[in-house]
Amino acid sequence: MSFRNSRSTAVVFVTLATFADLLAYSICVPVLPDFARRLGASPSTIGLMFGSFGVTLLAVSVPMGAISDRTGRKLPLVLGMLALAGSTLMFATADSLAMLFAARMVQGAADGVTWVVGFALVADRYRPEERGRVMGYVMSGTSFGIMVGPSLGGWLYEAGGVALPFQFVSALALACAAGFAMLQTEPPGDRRAGPSIWSVIRVPPVAFCAAIVALTAATVAMLEPVLPLFFDRRLGFTPAQIGLLFGIAAVASTLMPLVYGPMIGRWGARRLTLAGLVLTAAWMPMMATASSFPTALALMVMQWVAIALIITPSLAYMAEVTAFAGGDAYGIGYGIYNTAWGVGLLGGPALGGWLFERAGFANLAIGWSVAVIVATLAIAGAGSKER
Repeated sequence: MSFRNSRSTAVVFVTLATFADLLAYSICVPVLPDFARRLGASPSTIGLMFGSFGVTLLAVSVPMGAISDRTGRKLPLVLGMLALAGSTLMFATADSLAMLFAARMVQGAADGVTWVVGFALVADRYRPEERGRVMGYVMSGTSFGIMVGPSLGGWLYEAGGVALPFQFVSALALACAAGFAMLQTEPPGDRRAGPSIWSVIRVPPVAFCAAIVALTAATVAMLEPVLPLFFDRRLGFTPAQIGLLFGIAAVASTLMPLVYGPMIGRWGARRLTLAGLVLTAAWMPMMATASSFPTALALMVMQWVAIALIITPSLAYMAEVTAFAGGDAYGIGYGIYNTAWGVGLLGGPALGGWLFERAGFANLAIGWSVAVIVATLAIAGAGSKER
């Protein structure tokens, strides 16, 4: 098999592309104070700017997945990487809030293309029994982007100013665009007869998988802002201690897909996804028992290990439930996945913050845990009737 047709080469470029995307998302964190000072942006304005990412992500995910099902994966992936490169260069040269908002929205659109079409490409090239293992490799590589993004951004900012972090990501995205342009990404078969978006969305197992993904995203997005508040108010942890907790938990998230991926072929993507969601919810109330830094660290690592048990299997599960069309629906399927994740990201933090202020973290964790377990059992029961 030639380099251009190699499955391994495709996986390398998908991993590099999603890594670049997450790096672009997280690398700007340490330079936000600089933007705020130079452009006179308030914290609420910066928050809105970050949130605008989700608007275009939700808007493009399903349509771009459907387009890639009809036209092939190569062109959308190349365009997605060019959009990411352009958006990061806009950040580097931004001289107004309007330009920052535009850059963030283009970045959200690039994210929608990269993750949806990239995972569809992996599903095209690997058999069901192989996908879990390969997607585990991709997720481990991309999780590294979240882990190193803020640190790398801070180091590059110190070395070359506010523009250098974004110029670095832009160069990486351009290299990915060149790689995808070189690949032969089209699988055998005629794409013109692929299914419509509506025909995929109304398949019950696809809806069940999307519901699981939305629950997962809402839970993760709820924990990320609420846990630092809990650690600060209850245990008096410093920002450096809280950052270390999340950093070590991110290491666990990076490593565990390598463990869970090979398990999918033996235990099944659906079963592992449901088990991961129940374990994540059941462990959540334990987080409220943290009494010191060592106990908080142990509890955090276990929580993120459980969360990782949902993500990699759920990616393989979405490929399974859209395989009814012989692979022609993978783009739409991952578009639905990305959209469900975006819905969870939008709703989880707002609801979690509201409940935290009124009930405290312990009650929030117990209530959220019960609600997620009940919802998971309901989804599992409804799904089993459709199988």
